[in-house]
Amino acid sequence: MTLAQGSTERFEIAVEHPRVAAVGARIDRPSGATREAAILLAHGSGVDMEHPWMELAALALVSHGFAVLRFRYGYMQRAQDLGRVQPPDRAPTLEAVHELALAELRRRLEPRRVLLAGKSMGARMATHLAAKGAAAHGLVLYGYPLHPPGKPESERSEHFAMCVQPALFLHGTRDEFGTPNELRSALRRYAGRATLHVIEGGDHSLERPKASGQTLEAVLQLTAAEVDRWERETWP
Repeated sequence: MTLAQGSTERFEIAVEHPRVAAVGARIDRPSGATREAAILLAHGSGVDMEHPWMELAALALVSHGFAVLRFRYGYMQRAQDLGRVQPPDRAPTLEAVHELALAELRRRLEPRRVLLAGKSMGARMATHLAAKGAAAHGLVLYGYPLHPPGKPESERSEHFAMCVQPALFLHGTRDEFGTPNELRSALRRYAGRATLHVIEGGDHSLERPKASGQTLEAVLQLTAAEVDRWERETWP
Protein backbone atom coordinates (compact mmCIF):
# COMPACT_ATOMS: atom_id res chain seq x y z
CA MET A 1 0.00 0.00 0.00
CA THR A 2 1.25 3.50 -0.79
CA LEU A 3 0.15 6.88 0.49
CA ALA A 4 -1.85 8.21 -2.47
CA GLN A 5 -1.39 11.98 -2.72
CA GLY A 6 -0.94 12.31 1.03
CA SER A 7 2.22 13.35 2.84
CA THR A 8 4.79 11.78 5.15
CA GLU A 9 7.02 13.63 7.62
CA ARG A 10 9.90 11.89 9.39
CA PHE A 11 11.54 13.38 12.47
CA GLU A 12 13.00 12.56 15.88
CA ILE A 13 11.58 12.97 19.36
CA ALA A 14 13.99 13.80 22.16
CA VAL A 15 13.55 11.37 25.05
CA GLU A 16 14.90 10.81 28.53
CA HIS A 17 15.96 7.21 27.96
CA PRO A 18 18.95 5.57 29.64
CA ARG A 19 20.59 4.58 26.33
CA VAL A 20 19.16 6.75 23.53
CA ALA A 21 18.75 10.51 23.23
CA ALA A 22 16.01 10.51 20.61
CA VAL A 23 13.64 8.10 18.88
CA GLY A 24 12.47 8.04 15.28
CA ALA A 25 8.92 9.04 14.41
CA ARG A 26 6.79 9.78 11.37
CA ILE A 27 3.47 11.35 10.59
CA ASP A 28 1.34 10.23 7.64
CA ARG A 29 -1.34 12.69 6.61
CA PRO A 30 -4.22 12.07 4.23
CA SER A 31 -4.83 14.13 1.14
CA GLY A 32 -7.69 16.58 1.41
CA ALA A 33 -9.60 17.14 4.63
CA THR A 34 -8.27 15.54 7.80
CA ARG A 35 -10.53 14.03 10.46
CA GLU A 36 -10.94 15.81 13.79
CA ALA A 37 -9.26 12.83 15.45
CA ALA A 38 -5.57 12.00 15.03
CA ILE A 39 -4.12 8.60 15.92
CA LEU A 40 -0.95 7.73 17.85
CA LEU A 41 0.01 4.21 16.71
CA ALA A 42 2.49 2.29 18.88
CA HIS A 43 4.35 -0.80 17.68
CA GLY A 44 4.54 -4.25 19.26
CA SER A 45 7.50 -5.73 21.12
CA GLY A 46 9.22 -7.23 18.07
CA VAL A 47 7.79 -5.00 15.34
CA ASP A 48 9.47 -1.74 14.38
CA MET A 49 7.34 1.28 13.44
CA GLU A 50 8.38 0.75 9.78
CA HIS A 51 7.46 -2.96 9.74
CA PRO A 52 5.04 -3.90 6.92
CA TRP A 53 2.26 -4.57 9.46
CA MET A 54 2.61 -1.08 10.90
CA GLU A 55 2.80 0.43 7.44
CA LEU A 56 -0.36 -1.34 6.29
CA ALA A 57 -2.27 -0.49 9.46
CA ALA A 58 -1.24 3.17 9.43
CA LEU A 59 -1.96 3.79 5.77
CA ALA A 60 -5.31 2.01 6.03
CA LEU A 61 -6.26 4.50 8.75
CA VAL A 62 -4.92 7.38 6.65
CA SER A 63 -7.16 6.26 3.80
CA HIS A 64 -10.12 7.02 6.11
CA GLY A 65 -8.90 10.57 6.75
CA PHE A 66 -6.96 10.07 9.98
CA ALA A 67 -3.51 11.61 10.45
CA VAL A 68 -1.31 8.94 12.09
CA LEU A 69 1.88 9.38 14.12
CA ARG A 70 4.14 6.37 14.58
CA PHE A 71 7.20 6.28 16.83
CA ARG A 72 9.87 3.95 18.17
CA TYR A 73 10.21 2.97 21.77
CA GLY A 74 13.72 3.53 23.13
CA TYR A 75 14.86 -0.11 22.99
CA MET A 76 13.73 -0.40 19.37
CA GLN A 77 15.63 2.76 18.44
CA ARG A 78 18.71 1.25 20.05
CA ALA A 79 18.13 -1.95 18.06
CA GLN A 80 18.01 0.13 14.88
CA ASP A 81 21.18 2.02 15.83
CA LEU A 82 23.15 -1.11 16.75
CA GLY A 83 21.74 -3.38 14.07
CA ARG A 84 20.80 -6.13 16.50
CA VAL A 85 17.78 -7.16 18.56
CA GLN A 86 17.32 -5.52 21.95
CA PRO A 87 14.92 -6.64 24.72
CA PRO A 88 11.93 -4.37 25.40
CA ASP A 89 12.31 -1.77 28.13
CA ARG A 90 10.38 -2.05 31.37
CA ALA A 91 6.89 -0.58 31.43
CA PRO A 92 7.77 2.78 33.09
CA THR A 93 10.40 3.49 30.41
CA LEU A 94 8.01 2.48 27.62
CA GLU A 95 5.30 4.69 29.10
CA ALA A 96 7.63 7.69 29.37
CA VAL A 97 8.53 7.54 25.65
CA HIS A 98 4.89 6.93 24.75
CA GLU A 99 3.85 10.04 26.68
CA LEU A 100 6.45 12.15 24.85
CA ALA A 101 5.15 10.87 21.51
CA LEU A 102 1.63 11.84 22.58
CA ALA A 103 2.81 15.34 23.43
CA GLU A 104 4.55 15.56 20.04
CA LEU A 105 1.36 14.53 18.25
CA ARG A 106 -0.57 17.25 20.04
CA ARG A 107 2.08 19.85 19.24
CA ARG A 108 2.44 19.01 15.57
CA LEU A 109 -1.16 18.20 14.64
CA GLU A 110 -3.28 20.08 17.20
CA PRO A 111 -6.21 17.67 16.74
CA ARG A 112 -9.57 18.09 18.36
CA ARG A 113 -9.40 14.48 19.53
CA VAL A 114 -6.56 12.00 20.09
CA LEU A 115 -6.91 8.24 19.83
CA LEU A 116 -4.23 6.07 21.40
CA ALA A 117 -3.75 3.02 19.18
CA GLY A 118 -1.29 0.18 19.34
CA LYS A 119 -0.39 -3.34 18.30
CA SER A 120 0.06 -5.92 21.08
CA MET A 121 2.56 -4.41 23.54
CA GLY A 122 1.84 -0.95 22.11
CA ALA A 123 -1.85 -1.57 22.80
CA ARG A 124 -1.07 -2.51 26.39
CA MET A 125 1.03 0.62 26.90
CA ALA A 126 -1.83 2.70 25.46
CA THR A 127 -4.14 1.32 28.15
CA HIS A 128 -1.51 2.05 30.80
CA LEU A 129 -1.43 5.70 29.72
CA ALA A 130 -5.23 5.82 29.64
CA ALA A 131 -5.45 4.34 33.15
CA LYS A 132 -3.11 7.10 34.37
CA GLY A 133 -5.30 9.81 32.90
CA ALA A 134 -3.45 10.65 29.68
CA ALA A 135 -4.95 13.46 27.62
CA ALA A 136 -6.56 11.17 25.06
CA HIS A 137 -10.17 10.64 24.08
CA GLY A 138 -10.25 6.99 23.06
CA LEU A 139 -8.31 3.78 22.43
CA VAL A 140 -7.92 1.55 19.36
CA LEU A 141 -6.28 -1.72 20.35
CA TYR A 142 -5.03 -4.29 17.82
CA GLY A 143 -4.49 -7.72 19.38
CA TYR A 144 -4.45 -6.71 23.04
CA PRO A 145 -2.07 -9.16 24.82
CA LEU A 146 -4.35 -10.24 27.64
CA HIS A 147 -1.89 -12.86 28.89
CA PRO A 148 1.29 -14.62 27.71
CA PRO A 149 0.62 -17.61 25.42
CA GLY A 150 -0.43 -20.63 27.46
CA LYS A 151 -0.61 -18.65 30.72
CA PRO A 152 -4.20 -17.46 31.18
CA GLU A 153 -3.57 -17.13 34.91
CA SER A 154 -1.18 -14.21 34.19
CA GLU A 155 -3.85 -11.83 32.96
CA ARG A 156 -2.92 -8.18 32.28
CA SER A 157 -6.19 -6.37 32.86
CA GLU A 158 -6.13 -5.18 36.47
CA HIS A 159 -5.81 -1.56 35.28
CA PHE A 160 -8.95 -1.75 33.11
CA ALA A 161 -10.95 -0.51 36.09
CA MET A 162 -9.16 2.84 35.74
CA CYS A 163 -9.67 3.22 31.98
CA VAL A 164 -12.61 5.55 31.37
CA GLN A 165 -12.01 6.33 27.68
CA PRO A 166 -14.12 4.59 25.02
CA ALA A 167 -12.12 1.72 23.55
CA LEU A 168 -12.28 -0.42 20.42
CA PHE A 169 -10.61 -3.83 20.77
CA LEU A 170 -9.79 -5.53 17.45
CA HIS A 171 -9.14 -9.19 18.23
CA GLY A 172 -8.67 -12.43 16.28
CA THR A 173 -10.26 -15.76 17.15
CA ARG A 174 -6.84 -17.49 16.86
CA ASP A 175 -5.01 -15.04 19.14
CA GLU A 176 -2.76 -17.08 21.45
CA PHE A 177 -2.45 -14.10 23.81
CA GLY A 178 -6.11 -14.41 24.78
CA THR A 179 -9.32 -15.65 23.22
CA PRO A 180 -12.21 -13.30 22.46
CA ASN A 181 -14.17 -14.92 25.30
CA GLU A 182 -11.32 -14.34 27.74
CA LEU A 183 -11.18 -10.72 26.63
CA ARG A 184 -14.96 -10.33 26.99
CA SER A 185 -14.66 -11.53 30.56
CA ALA A 186 -11.83 -9.09 31.31
CA LEU A 187 -13.77 -6.21 29.77
CA ARG A 188 -16.43 -6.54 32.45
CA ARG A 189 -14.12 -4.55 34.67
CA TYR A 190 -13.35 -1.91 32.03
CA ALA A 191 -14.56 1.41 33.43
CA GLY A 192 -15.48 3.09 30.15
CA ARG A 193 -17.39 1.83 27.13
CA ALA A 194 -15.49 -1.02 25.51
CA THR A 195 -16.37 -2.41 22.08
CA LEU A 196 -14.98 -5.76 20.93
CA HIS A 197 -14.73 -6.39 17.18
CA VAL A 198 -13.77 -10.00 16.46
CA ILE A 199 -11.84 -10.98 13.32
CA GLU A 200 -12.86 -14.53 12.47
CA GLY A 201 -9.76 -16.65 11.88
CA GLY A 202 -7.43 -13.79 12.82
CA ASP A 203 -4.24 -14.53 14.74
CA HIS A 204 -2.41 -12.18 17.14
CA SER A 205 -1.64 -9.90 14.18
CA LEU A 206 -5.23 -10.29 12.90
CA GLU A 207 -3.91 -12.22 9.90
CA ARG A 208 -6.25 -14.86 8.52
CA PRO A 209 -5.16 -18.26 7.11
CA LYS A 210 -4.13 -18.28 3.45
CA ALA A 211 -7.10 -20.53 2.76
CA SER A 212 -9.38 -17.61 3.55
CA GLY A 213 -8.20 -15.87 0.39
CA GLN A 214 -7.91 -12.59 2.30
CA THR A 215 -4.59 -10.79 2.58
CA LEU A 216 -3.37 -9.00 5.70
CA GLU A 217 -3.72 -5.73 3.80
CA ALA A 218 -7.39 -6.50 3.16
CA VAL A 219 -7.96 -7.38 6.83
CA LEU A 220 -6.35 -4.14 8.01
CA GLN A 221 -8.43 -2.18 5.52
CA LEU A 222 -11.55 -3.75 7.03
CA THR A 223 -10.40 -2.98 10.57
CA ALA A 224 -9.67 0.63 9.54
CA ALA A 225 -13.23 0.85 8.25
CA GLU A 226 -14.39 -0.43 11.66
CA VAL A 227 -12.30 2.26 13.39
CA ASP A 228 -13.91 4.83 11.08
CA ARG A 229 -17.42 3.59 11.93
CA TRP A 230 -16.72 3.35 15.67
CA GLU A 231 -15.16 6.82 15.84
CA ARG A 232 -18.09 8.43 14.01
CA GLU A 233 -20.63 6.69 16.24
CA THR A 234 -18.73 7.52 19.44
CA TRP A 235 -18.29 11.22 18.60
CA PRO A 236 -21.13 12.05 16.16
